[in-house]
Amino acid sequence: MLFHSYAAIGDSFTEGVGDELPDGSVRGWADFVALGLAKDASPEAVRYANLAIRGRKLGPIVDEQLEAAIALKPEVISFNGGGNDMLRPRMPEELVAQRFRQAVHRIRDEGIHVLMLSGANPTEHLPLGRVFDARGVRLTQALYDLASLDGVTFVDNFADRGLRDIRYWSADKLHLNSLGHARVASNVLTALGVPVPEEWGVAEVAAAPPGPKSRNTAVYYREYVLPWIGRRLTGRSSGDGRAAKRPTLEPVALDAE
Repeated sequence: MLFHSYAAIGDSFTEGVGDELPDGSVRGWADFVALGLAKDASPEAVRYANLAIRGRKLGPIVDEQLEAAIALKPEVISFNGGGNDMLRPRMPEELVAQRFRQAVHRIRDEGIHVLMLSGANPTEHLPLGRVFDARGVRLTQALYDLASLDGVTFVDNFADRGLRDIRYWSADKLHLNSLGHARVASNVLTALGVPVPEEWGVAEVAAAPPGPKSRNTAVYYREYVLPWIGRRLTGRSSGDGRAAKRPTLEPVALDAE
C-alpha cells in the first residue's frame, strides 16, 4: 500500500522525542516511515507533514491537530494518542477511547486512510509500571474493533514484546531511542506492505541478545522522575510553547537519514 502524501499527528512518540539528531532536532518513526515511502517510490513523489507535539494528551491532539492535518488533504494520516493520559493519576478511560474512536471516524469520513498506532510499551522500566500497563492494555483492547474497518491499518506496537527491551529506550526510559523508532517504522511499513530498508539494521538488532535488566537508580529519579512530577504539580508540559516541526506537506529528502 503506497501513499504519496502522509501527515502524522500525536504526542512525543510521533514527534520523535528520544531520536535526537546532532543539530538538536528530533527524527522518529514517522520520519522513518516517510523515508521508507519515498524509497519505495521517489522522493519527489512523496510529501510529508508532522504536526505532533510532545506532552499532548489525547484531547489537545484531537482539538489542535486533527482538523489541521485533514485540511492538508493527505492520502494517509497516522494517529496515536493517549500515552500521556495513561501517565496521569486518573485516566477517564471511556472518554479517551470515545475521543480516539471519533477521530478515526472523522478521518475516514474525509476519504483519508487511517494509520492507527498503539504506542510502544515502556512500563517494564517505569515506576508504577504495572498500573500504566493495565491501562494501556484496556485502551488498546477497547479500540481493536476499529482495525477491521475499511480504510484503517492498525499497528499494535504496545503488543510488540521485543520492543520492550531496554536497548530500544532512551535514558529517560519513557521515550524510544533511534533503534526503537526504527523498529516502530519497520512495524508500520510492514503493515503497509512497503519494504523496510536494510540499512536501518532493524532485523540485525532484533536478532542480537537482549539488553540488561533495567534498574532505576537515584540518579534516574533525580534527572527524570522528579522533573516530570514537578511539571504535573505546576500544570506545565514539555510541549508548552512548542510548534509542530513540519506543519505542511513537504517533499521527503532522502539525504535526511
